Amino acid sequence: MTVDGRARVEVRRSADRAVTTSPGLRSRHSFSFGAHYDPGDVGFGLLLAHNDHEVAPGSGYDEHRHRDVEIVTWVIEGRLGHSHAGGGDRVLGPGCVQRLHAGDGVVHAEVNAGNGPLRFVQVWLPSVRPEESPAYDLRCDLGPALAAGAPVVVASGLSRDVGGPGLRLAHPGAALHAVRPVGPVPLPSAPYLHVYVVCGRALLDEAGVLGEGDAARVTGGPALWVRPAGGPEGAEVLVWEMLRGAGAAR
Repeated sequence: MTVDGRARVEVRRSADRAVTTSPGLRSRHSFSFGAHYDPGDVGFGLLLAHNDHEVAPGSGYDEHRHRDVEIVTWVIEGRLGHSHAGGGDRVLGPGCVQRLHAGDGVVHAEVNAGNGPLRFVQVWLPSVRPEESPAYDLRCDLGPALAAGAPVVVASGLSRDVGGPGLRLAHPGAALHAVRPVGPVPLPSAPYLHVYVVCGRALLDEAGVLGEGDAARVTGGPALWVRPAGGPEGAEVLVWEMLRGAGAAR
Protein backbone atom coordinates (compact mmCIF):
# COMPACT_ATOMS: atom_id res chain seq x y z
CA MET A 1 0.00 0.00 0.00
CA THR A 2 1.09 3.61 -0.40
CA VAL A 3 1.03 6.61 1.91
CA ASP A 4 0.26 9.93 0.17
CA GLY A 5 1.33 8.24 -3.05
CA ARG A 6 4.98 8.14 -1.95
CA ALA A 7 5.63 5.47 0.69
CA ARG A 8 5.25 1.75 0.37
CA VAL A 9 4.26 -0.25 3.46
CA GLU A 10 4.62 -4.01 3.23
CA VAL A 11 3.47 -6.13 6.18
CA ARG A 12 5.14 -9.46 6.86
CA ARG A 13 3.34 -11.68 9.37
CA SER A 14 5.15 -13.81 11.93
CA ALA A 15 3.34 -16.96 10.78
CA ASP A 16 4.75 -16.57 7.27
CA ARG A 17 8.41 -16.44 8.28
CA ALA A 18 10.87 -19.27 7.72
CA VAL A 19 11.77 -21.17 10.88
CA THR A 20 14.90 -23.17 11.73
CA THR A 21 14.73 -25.60 14.65
CA SER A 22 17.20 -27.91 16.35
CA PRO A 23 17.30 -29.32 19.89
CA GLY A 24 16.88 -26.39 22.30
CA LEU A 25 16.90 -23.80 19.50
CA ARG A 26 14.24 -22.07 17.42
CA SER A 27 14.95 -19.18 15.03
CA ARG A 28 12.46 -17.20 12.97
CA HIS A 29 13.97 -15.47 9.94
CA SER A 30 12.70 -12.23 8.40
CA PHE A 31 14.80 -12.79 5.26
CA SER A 32 16.58 -15.62 3.48
CA PHE A 33 18.92 -17.32 5.94
CA GLY A 34 20.80 -20.61 6.09
CA ALA A 35 18.86 -23.35 4.35
CA HIS A 36 15.95 -20.98 3.69
CA TYR A 37 16.57 -19.13 0.44
CA ASP A 38 14.15 -16.90 -1.42
CA PRO A 39 15.82 -14.84 -4.17
CA GLY A 40 13.10 -12.23 -3.80
CA ASP A 41 13.68 -11.77 -0.06
CA VAL A 42 17.38 -11.49 0.76
CA GLY A 43 17.15 -8.38 2.94
CA PHE A 44 15.66 -4.93 3.29
CA GLY A 45 17.46 -1.61 3.28
CA LEU A 46 20.77 -2.30 5.01
CA LEU A 47 19.49 -5.38 6.85
CA LEU A 48 21.17 -8.57 5.65
CA ALA A 49 19.68 -10.77 8.38
CA HIS A 50 16.98 -10.25 11.02
CA ASN A 51 16.54 -13.31 13.25
CA ASP A 52 14.39 -13.85 16.33
CA HIS A 53 16.08 -16.55 18.41
CA GLU A 54 14.62 -18.67 21.23
CA VAL A 55 17.12 -20.72 23.24
CA ALA A 56 16.25 -23.26 25.93
CA PRO A 57 18.27 -23.53 29.18
CA GLY A 58 21.48 -25.44 28.61
CA SER A 59 21.44 -24.73 24.87
CA GLY A 60 23.04 -22.19 22.57
CA TYR A 61 25.18 -21.53 19.53
CA ASP A 62 28.67 -22.95 19.98
CA GLU A 63 31.73 -21.13 18.68
CA HIS A 64 31.33 -20.02 15.07
CA ARG A 65 33.02 -17.50 12.82
CA HIS A 66 31.84 -14.26 11.18
CA ARG A 67 33.49 -11.66 9.01
CA ASP A 68 32.45 -8.63 6.92
CA VAL A 69 29.32 -7.94 9.01
CA GLU A 70 28.28 -5.78 11.95
CA ILE A 71 26.00 -7.71 14.32
CA VAL A 72 23.51 -6.00 16.63
CA THR A 73 21.71 -8.01 19.33
CA TRP A 74 18.72 -6.96 21.49
CA VAL A 75 17.79 -9.19 24.45
CA ILE A 76 14.06 -9.61 25.06
CA GLU A 77 13.84 -12.31 27.73
CA GLY A 78 16.28 -14.33 29.83
CA ARG A 79 20.06 -14.13 30.09
CA LEU A 80 22.32 -14.22 27.05
CA GLY A 81 25.87 -15.42 27.60
CA HIS A 82 28.21 -14.08 24.94
CA SER A 83 31.89 -14.73 24.43
CA HIS A 84 34.33 -13.96 21.65
CA ALA A 85 38.04 -14.40 21.11
CA GLY A 86 39.95 -11.78 23.05
CA GLY A 87 36.79 -10.19 24.44
CA GLY A 88 35.98 -12.26 27.53
CA ASP A 89 32.54 -13.38 28.69
CA ARG A 90 29.47 -11.16 29.07
CA VAL A 91 25.93 -11.85 30.33
CA LEU A 92 23.13 -9.64 28.99
CA GLY A 93 19.57 -9.34 30.29
CA PRO A 94 16.36 -7.85 28.86
CA GLY A 95 16.82 -4.39 27.41
CA CYS A 96 20.54 -4.86 26.76
CA VAL A 97 21.95 -4.08 23.33
CA GLN A 98 25.20 -5.53 22.01
CA ARG A 99 27.28 -4.69 18.96
CA LEU A 100 29.95 -6.94 17.45
CA HIS A 101 31.84 -5.65 14.42
CA ALA A 102 33.27 -8.83 12.89
CA GLY A 103 35.78 -6.97 10.73
CA ASP A 104 38.38 -9.31 9.26
CA GLY A 105 37.09 -12.24 11.28
CA VAL A 106 35.89 -13.14 14.76
CA VAL A 107 34.86 -16.34 16.55
CA HIS A 108 32.07 -16.05 19.10
CA ALA A 109 29.50 -18.11 20.98
CA GLU A 110 26.01 -17.34 22.32
CA VAL A 111 24.36 -19.47 25.00
CA ASN A 112 21.48 -19.40 27.45
CA ALA A 113 23.19 -18.32 30.67
CA GLY A 114 20.05 -18.59 32.82
CA ASN A 115 17.57 -21.14 34.09
CA GLY A 116 14.61 -19.95 32.01
CA PRO A 117 13.87 -19.27 28.34
CA LEU A 118 16.12 -16.91 26.38
CA ARG A 119 14.88 -14.81 23.47
CA PHE A 120 16.83 -12.23 21.50
CA VAL A 121 16.67 -10.45 18.14
CA GLN A 122 19.84 -10.29 16.09
CA VAL A 123 20.51 -8.20 12.98
CA TRP A 124 23.38 -8.21 10.52
CA LEU A 125 24.51 -5.07 8.69
CA PRO A 126 27.17 -4.96 5.96
CA SER A 127 30.59 -4.02 7.27
CA VAL A 128 31.95 -0.66 6.09
CA ARG A 129 35.46 -1.48 7.31
CA PRO A 130 35.91 -5.23 6.72
CA GLU A 131 39.70 -4.97 6.88
CA GLU A 132 39.72 -3.78 10.50
CA SER A 133 40.12 -5.86 13.64
CA PRO A 134 36.90 -6.92 15.42
CA ALA A 135 35.30 -4.52 17.91
CA TYR A 136 32.71 -5.06 20.64
CA ASP A 137 30.46 -2.90 22.82
CA LEU A 138 27.27 -3.21 24.89
CA ARG A 139 24.80 -1.09 26.87
CA CYS A 140 22.45 -2.32 29.60
CA ASP A 141 21.15 0.89 31.16
CA LEU A 142 18.40 1.90 28.73
CA GLY A 143 15.42 0.72 30.81
CA PRO A 144 14.60 4.07 32.43
CA ALA A 145 14.61 5.85 29.07
CA LEU A 146 12.31 3.23 27.52
CA ALA A 147 9.85 3.56 30.40
CA ALA A 148 9.04 7.10 29.23
CA GLY A 149 7.26 5.71 26.15
CA ALA A 150 9.22 7.66 23.52
CA PRO A 151 11.59 6.09 20.98
CA VAL A 152 15.10 5.56 22.33
CA VAL A 153 18.12 5.35 20.03
CA VAL A 154 19.83 2.17 21.24
CA ALA A 155 22.45 1.93 18.48
CA SER A 156 23.33 4.36 15.71
CA GLY A 157 25.95 5.26 13.16
CA LEU A 158 24.19 8.49 12.14
CA SER A 159 26.15 11.68 12.70
CA ARG A 160 23.23 13.37 14.46
CA ASP A 161 23.35 10.73 17.24
CA VAL A 162 26.98 11.25 18.24
CA GLY A 163 27.05 11.49 22.03
CA GLY A 164 23.57 9.98 22.36
CA PRO A 165 22.48 7.24 24.76
CA GLY A 166 22.98 4.25 22.47
CA LEU A 167 25.91 2.29 21.11
CA ARG A 168 27.95 3.74 18.28
CA LEU A 169 27.70 1.69 15.07
CA ALA A 170 30.43 1.61 12.46
CA HIS A 171 27.87 1.81 9.66
CA PRO A 172 27.01 5.49 9.08
CA GLY A 173 23.65 4.83 7.46
CA ALA A 174 21.64 3.03 10.13
CA ALA A 175 20.09 3.55 13.56
CA LEU A 176 18.09 1.22 15.81
CA HIS A 177 15.28 2.66 17.93
CA ALA A 178 13.34 0.82 20.65
CA VAL A 179 9.96 2.04 21.88
CA ARG A 180 7.39 0.86 24.42
CA PRO A 181 4.59 3.23 23.41
CA VAL A 182 2.01 4.40 25.93
CA GLY A 183 0.29 6.63 23.34
CA PRO A 184 0.81 7.72 19.72
CA VAL A 185 4.52 7.96 18.90
CA PRO A 186 6.02 9.37 15.67
CA LEU A 187 8.61 7.22 13.95
CA PRO A 188 11.58 8.55 11.96
CA SER A 189 11.08 9.43 8.32
CA ALA A 190 13.73 7.65 6.25
CA PRO A 191 14.22 6.02 2.85
CA TYR A 192 13.94 2.63 4.58
CA LEU A 193 12.21 1.81 7.85
CA HIS A 194 11.83 -1.67 9.35
CA VAL A 195 9.26 -1.87 12.15
CA TYR A 196 9.24 -5.09 14.22
CA VAL A 197 6.90 -5.90 17.09
CA VAL A 198 8.88 -7.74 19.74
CA CYS A 199 5.94 -8.36 22.04
CA GLY A 200 2.34 -7.24 22.53
CA ARG A 201 0.26 -5.56 19.83
CA ALA A 202 0.88 -2.24 18.12
CA LEU A 203 -1.10 -0.15 15.65
CA LEU A 204 0.99 1.32 12.83
CA ASP A 205 -0.38 3.96 10.48
CA GLU A 206 -1.38 2.51 7.10
CA ALA A 207 -0.54 -1.01 8.25
CA GLY A 208 -3.13 -1.74 10.93
CA VAL A 209 -2.51 -3.92 13.96
CA LEU A 210 0.78 -5.78 14.17
CA GLY A 211 1.19 -8.66 16.63
CA GLU A 212 4.27 -10.27 18.14
CA GLY A 213 6.76 -11.15 15.42
CA ASP A 214 4.99 -9.11 12.73
CA ALA A 215 6.99 -6.57 10.74
CA ALA A 216 6.36 -3.67 8.39
CA ARG A 217 8.82 -2.65 5.70
CA VAL A 218 8.37 1.02 4.88
CA THR A 219 10.02 2.65 1.87
CA GLY A 220 10.12 6.45 1.67
CA GLY A 221 7.31 8.82 2.52
CA PRO A 222 6.32 10.95 5.51
CA ALA A 223 6.69 9.84 9.11
CA LEU A 224 4.28 7.20 10.40
CA TRP A 225 2.95 6.83 13.92
CA VAL A 226 2.84 3.77 16.15
CA ARG A 227 0.64 3.30 19.22
CA PRO A 228 -0.29 0.42 21.54
CA ALA A 229 -3.20 -1.67 20.28
CA GLY A 230 -4.48 -2.88 23.64
CA GLY A 231 -3.60 -5.79 25.87
CA PRO A 232 -2.26 -5.94 29.43
CA GLU A 233 1.35 -6.54 28.38
CA GLY A 234 1.68 -3.37 26.32
CA ALA A 235 4.00 -3.46 23.33
CA GLU A 236 7.71 -3.28 22.53
CA VAL A 237 8.74 -2.26 19.02
CA LEU A 238 12.16 -2.21 17.34
CA VAL A 239 12.59 0.25 14.47
CA TRP A 240 15.53 0.30 12.08
CA GLU A 241 16.01 3.66 10.37
CA MET A 242 18.18 3.34 7.24
CA LEU A 243 19.43 5.99 4.85
CA ARG A 244 20.24 3.63 1.99
CA GLY A 245 20.02 0.07 0.78
CA ALA A 246 22.77 -2.53 1.04
CA GLY A 247 23.55 -2.23 -2.67
CA ALA A 248 24.08 1.54 -2.55
CA ALA A 249 27.50 3.13 -2.54
CA ARG A 250 28.97 3.45 0.96
